[in-house]
Amino acid sequence: MFLSDDALDQLFREARTHSVWLPKPVDDLLLKQIFALAVMGPTSANSSPARFVFVKTAEAKEKLKPALSAGNLEKTMAAPVTVIVAMDMAFYEHLPKLFPHTDARSWFAGNDEVIRSTAFRNSSLQGAYLIMAARSLGLDAGPMSGFDAAKVDEAFFAGTTLRSNFLINLGYGDRTRLPARNPRLSFDEAARIV
Repeated sequence: MFLSDDALDQLFREARTHSVWLPKPVDDLLLKQIFALAVMGPTSANSSPARFVFVKTAEAKEKLKPALSAGNLEKTMAAPVTVIVAMDMAFYEHLPKLFPHTDARSWFAGNDEVIRSTAFRNSSLQGAYLIMAARSLGLDAGPMSGFDAAKVDEAFFAGTTLRSNFLINLGYGDRTRLPARNPRLSFDEAARIV
């Protein structure tokens, strides 16, 4: 079964990375619906290492502000929501629940490089699923990596096993302020069939 052209436009062809936001709040229930969709995406051994902090309040935004790069400051402070996509470096402790048919925890415990690469790769995937879930439910997204991860970790995750991966601004983008779409590579430039 194929999605309709309208759905494909909403998710891919007409979807854009937004930097300018309409002053329209995002309801907490909508954020929970987005999360419920995003966590259904596949991860290695169902590891699900991503943790999401939905930064909405003025106090939380002020806490995030010192970690933002100059180019991301204004748009992030104006966004109705900024999601910190984090990775739990102890994600494998949940594998007895998430992948119960074998001892998957033992694949990771004590192997820092495998923990790091699995947490990073799969939390990145989960952040992308969150973007697609947000788009499917009518929100716009603006993912970013221009921030000081150590400052975010100190402000939001001190004393925990969580580490920040990237940020996503969410809200209702101002389509009248979008620049022309940047080019994309063609199939022949970026892919091959072997």
